Amino acid sequence: MSPDDLLAALNWRYATKKFDPTRKISVATWTALEQSLVLTPSSFGIQPWKFLVVTEPGLREKLVSVSWGQTQPKDSSHHVVFAVRKDLPEAHLDRYVARTAELRDTSVEALAPFKKLMLGSLEGARAKGHLDTWQTHQVYIALGQFMASAAMLGVDTCPMEGIEPSKYDDILGLTGTGFATVVACAAGYRAADDKYASLPKVRFPAADVVQHL
Repeated sequence: MSPDDLLAALNWRYATKKFDPTRKISVATWTALEQSLVLTPSSFGIQPWKFLVVTEPGLREKLVSVSWGQTQPKDSSHHVVFAVRKDLPEAHLDRYVARTAELRDTSVEALAPFKKLMLGSLEGARAKGHLDTWQTHQVYIALGQFMASAAMLGVDTCPMEGIEPSKYDDILGLTGTGFATVVACAAGYRAADDKYASLPKVRFPAADVVQHL
């Protein structure tokens, strides 16, 4: 992909208000988008999240009523719910260390100093009362990566903070699991009559928001 191709894809992207419910994302394209979520960077690489891909019609219909009446959850091809692992436990770090040892041909024992470093940072954040806030910030990295990846593949998206997270949790069975809804993102293809598709993108000039030091 050339620099011009990248900018063209990002200029083409917009928060799609009206999806074409008859168009579905192909299996190959969706598989790539799921992998873009899996490959999202996070602090220490600990991946404090879960991504729920909602395609079941009944669930999607229920989500409309707890999304301020917005129809993107049911009209899009795929509706992704981004959930954070709240009050991140040490057991999560143990799983991550074990996975690291598996993939990098080392031992859990050799990674003990790394685990100690991570645990110290997490406990420090917990003691200050902002552990969940820190982890929630990581989820937005995943949202950004997903939307940019979709744009490069010609897939429309609409990030949705206009939702009722606790009711999403109830509908999707997250309540009591340690995970909680943060934000959602509908993905699919714009309807031909979505008036927002042709509106100019409103951004401040680069000189106003980018500073070179």
